[in-house]
Amino acid sequence: MLRETGYPARRQKVTLSIASMSCASCVGRVDKALAAVPGVLEASVNFATETATVTYVEGATTPRALVAAAAEAGYPAKLAGAESPQDNSARKEEEARILRRDVVIASILTLPVFLVEMGGHTLPGFHDWLAHRVGQQTIWLLQFVLTTAILAGPGRRFYIKGVPTLLRGAPDMNSLVALGTAAAWLFSVIATFAPGLLPEGTRVVYYEAAAVIATLILLGRWLEARARGRTGAAIRKLLGMQVKTARVERNGDTVEVPIEELAAGDVLVVRPGERIAVDGEVADGTSHVDESMITGEPIPVAKKPGDPVTGGTVNGPGGFRFRATRVGADTTLAQIIRMVEEAQGAKLPIQGLVDRVTLWFVPAVIGVALLAVFGWLSFGPAPALSFALVAGVSVMIIACPCAMGLATPTSIMVGTGRAAEMGVLFRKGDALQTLSGVAVVALDKTGTVTQGRPELTDLTPVEGFARAEVLSLVAAVEARSEHPIAEAVVRAARAEGIRLPEVESFSSVTGYGVKARVAGREVLVGADRFMVREGVDISALGATETELARKGRTALFAAIDGRAAALIAVADPVKPASRAAIAALHDLGLKVAMITGDKRETAEAIARETGIDHVVAGVLPDGKVAALDELRKDGISIAFVGDGINDAPALAHADVGIAIGTGADVAIESADVVLMSGDLRGVVNAFEVSRSTMRNIRQNLFWAFGYNTALIPVAAGVLYPALGLLLSPVLAAGAMALSSVFVLSNALRLRGLRPTMDETADVSRDAPALKPAE
Repeated sequence: MLRETGYPARRQKVTLSIASMSCASCVGRVDKALAAVPGVLEASVNFATETATVTYVEGATTPRALVAAAAEAGYPAKLAGAESPQDNSARKEEEARILRRDVVIASILTLPVFLVEMGGHTLPGFHDWLAHRVGQQTIWLLQFVLTTAILAGPGRRFYIKGVPTLLRGAPDMNSLVALGTAAAWLFSVIATFAPGLLPEGTRVVYYEAAAVIATLILLGRWLEARARGRTGAAIRKLLGMQVKTARVERNGDTVEVPIEELAAGDVLVVRPGERIAVDGEVADGTSHVDESMITGEPIPVAKKPGDPVTGGTVNGPGGFRFRATRVGADTTLAQIIRMVEEAQGAKLPIQGLVDRVTLWFVPAVIGVALLAVFGWLSFGPAPALSFALVAGVSVMIIACPCAMGLATPTSIMVGTGRAAEMGVLFRKGDALQTLSGVAVVALDKTGTVTQGRPELTDLTPVEGFARAEVLSLVAAVEARSEHPIAEAVVRAARAEGIRLPEVESFSSVTGYGVKARVAGREVLVGADRFMVREGVDISALGATETELARKGRTALFAAIDGRAAALIAVADPVKPASRAAIAALHDLGLKVAMITGDKRETAEAIARETGIDHVVAGVLPDGKVAALDELRKDGISIAFVGDGINDAPALAHADVGIAIGTGADVAIESADVVLMSGDLRGVVNAFEVSRSTMRNIRQNLFWAFGYNTALIPVAAGVLYPALGLLLSPVLAAGAMALSSVFVLSNALRLRGLRPTMDETADVSRDAPALKPAE
């Protein structure tokens, strides 16, 4: 309501690290607990990253209250800022190490129990021989001791976490494992020590089921923890680019200080082969710097005084001093890391359905397990109690929704991390899903399709004038002007080594052109209307002007001493990769439009050159927003690609805004996706990452939901009447662990994703240099 009246409440966003989440149902419970806190506008919990991002009304609640709400729900939390990415990585490694230790201990204790029970099923007479030599009661006592040690030792985590959530009426995966293993263990204990309490013919033990279930689930969690650690490889790689110390000039001396102590304005010394500490500007010295981590270009970039340098890039053979301009969280590398972390922690729209289902999934599974038990007790053959126990335990074990909870976030983590390595930064996680449904890509022209800097393309002298003479005089005049076209003429003259004569007088006629006296000659440079106004006959150049206009070039006339001397044409050249990239977008089934403020003739000429399908020309910045609305009038989804300040409204208004990373900061801040390179090949790669990641997510969800839907009825015993098949709890535990490992392994395949277009390749305008994606 406040927003509608024009006075929106001030918002705050905080990220919490959440502990003790073990399955997808935990995500729903934490989400629900945080959303219930007064003042919370939005809560997004990510199972794979173990974080919660909460948006709340400033003053209505506090981070401390949010931490308390999560803890009250059974999930201890703390502010994510208190733990650096390095600390988080170390914590995950420690968790994996502890799980590995517990798996080893549990396996050693389980092996004798498993061999004793399974030996009887594989070797005829083994049970009778062992019972005769050792005694059946002694065997059961040994199994009791070993199984109890497993459940009280490595397996106690299931009870510590699962029982409290069960008592709160919010059971999770740990509750299912605790109930299943406790039921099997308790039944076996009664059969061992108080057999008289059991009906006739039901005295059997299930120690091996309880022991093997606990061991297999621990094994699954260890494999899961290892795989989760690999999903954060992109962040660790980026963190590896940050230096720990830097050499700084302080009080006339060069001292080495921690990077945290650097401040803007410090002068840093960089030696050959070193990684540059922070962003800055070269003060003195020259070198070549490998900036491939930022631009994707493998060729080192020459640096001289006044040139910018970026933290994390690698210096070449030279040495130089530079002045720090951005340090700490403001550096380009820190911003990239922050973008990747935010994208990896995002929740896609598709995840909302998963969370709603899994929130009620565990209670439903317990209900199905109870129904299976009552069904077997009521209608099952003898020994009905044993069959009921097997069915109930199998249902609870096989239905753990770990795979559901991991299906989406693990793919997001790996996909966005791989995208960052390819130079594609998803600033907003939901763009990953939205981009896969885009049908039209709208492009800005200047700086996106074209270089964004006019260049001299033609200089056609009139008979009686030499090209070098005209260029010398015209460039001398234009050197006094700040117009981009004037800069293009001057650059061309200097590139050809032409000496510019002295200008004796200079004046600018707004809207027409410029005139000056150069080396004793009167020189005019401007549009056709300027020549007409000054009485210069340009009829001899009329046909040439028409032909240049058809090619999309801007024509100027030059007159010397009252006579038409030459026709000059400038154009903003198309980037070498634009045509190949647009062809690749067409191959992906996308339509390509161009929205520009330039005149229609120029825009259509560029569209013909690059293969663009639709042109909207002559629009102002707010007109680009209207043009997007016109393009999406049929309900189609649109992505807009731009780089300038005037593109910010359109980037924010499009379904997905994609900013060229070499553009203005305000454009980047308005975008959903940022391309670190300066051309359109990154757009193609962004689409490929989006589509591959969403395909991977759908595969994971199909497996996770299909697995549970198919196997829960089998575990309950629906196949027993027809086939005599009843799923063993041990097999159920193995299948459950396998499902989570499968989902994680499938997500990790995205690490092998290759760019559809290699941004380091030399792309001609005639043929797209495509590289098939895996």
